[in-house]
Amino acid sequence: MKIILDAMGGDNAPAEILKGAAAAVAANWPELAIIAVGDEARIRACAAENNLKLDPEHFEIVHAGEVIEMCDEPAKAIRQKKDSSMVVGLRLLAEGRGDAFVSAGSTGALHVGASLLVRTVKGVKRPALATVIPGQKPFLLLDCGANVECRPAMLEAFGVMGSVYMNKVMGVAEPKVALVNNGAEESKGTPTYVEAHGLLRANPRIRFIGNIEPRDIPSGAADVVVADGFTGNVVLKLTEGLAKFFSGKLKDMFKKSVGTKLGYLLVKGGVADFKKSMDADEYGGAPFLGAAKPVIKAHGSSNARAIQNAIRQAVLCVKSDLCGVMAENLAAAPENEN
Repeated sequence: MKIILDAMGGDNAPAEILKGAAAAVAANWPELAIIAVGDEARIRACAAENNLKLDPEHFEIVHAGEVIEMCDEPAKAIRQKKDSSMVVGLRLLAEGRGDAFVSAGSTGALHVGASLLVRTVKGVKRPALATVIPGQKPFLLLDCGANVECRPAMLEAFGVMGSVYMNKVMGVAEPKVALVNNGAEESKGTPTYVEAHGLLRANPRIRFIGNIEPRDIPSGAADVVVADGFTGNVVLKLTEGLAKFFSGKLKDMFKKSVGTKLGYLLVKGGVADFKKSMDADEYGGAPFLGAAKPVIKAHGSSNARAIQNAIRQAVLCVKSDLCGVMAENLAAAPENEN
């Protein structure tokens, strides 16, 4: 299995990208091979500086002389920077040179590139950015910002794709799907959301449980949380902000006095488990669901562990034939092209 890796994408490229790749290869995946795309001279120099042995049996370097920057306009960058690590990597994926693509580069550019170069499964015009978020139990939120405005049929497709992902990649049997709204009643929300509710309710391929209010999302009531890209991004950013806020408050509380420091020693194990359960790096990246082949977006500030887990997620997508199963499920309602 070959995973194509954008070695130049993200704030910590190429060092953390290469460290994560090396860790992934060493993590009990003997069949895994990495195609690192980027400036070959920089990649080899970085590997030498960090004592990383790029074993030819597991590593291949494909040179790309350009980099798409976070400040670049996405569509323009994809069209004009044809020798960028992202465009070259996506082209390799489209040509069948690898099985999945992982990048910590520009989200907007990756969304455009996945749509134009890799293309989408039948029934999907624009992939949705889906993120696994820690909560009472992990849940999948989509769309997280790729498609700000959505038609009802798009939201229905998100529910189908999210359900397939949680089942095939996360191992959840019969995932529960919910639609973000400002009330639980079927009549709540905008006309788009009311219509989307009806489509999701009528779809036999998913286990739809109705609307979900934002306050109930972290409790684990749903495994798949559907929203348009604007709403989903607000939910995502608020969740991230609250996690940082409470983590800081917890730290301040235990540092308050000698007594609280002693108390921390008694609950240290539980605190560590809590922090791990709320750590987004455990999931590594966000898949663009609906792309014809697996495309994984890692966070721009990803460290080596996050990259390793993003590669692990790509491997699981390939092994479960995620895109093929998704296409089969979407084919049941061809009139619902988004």
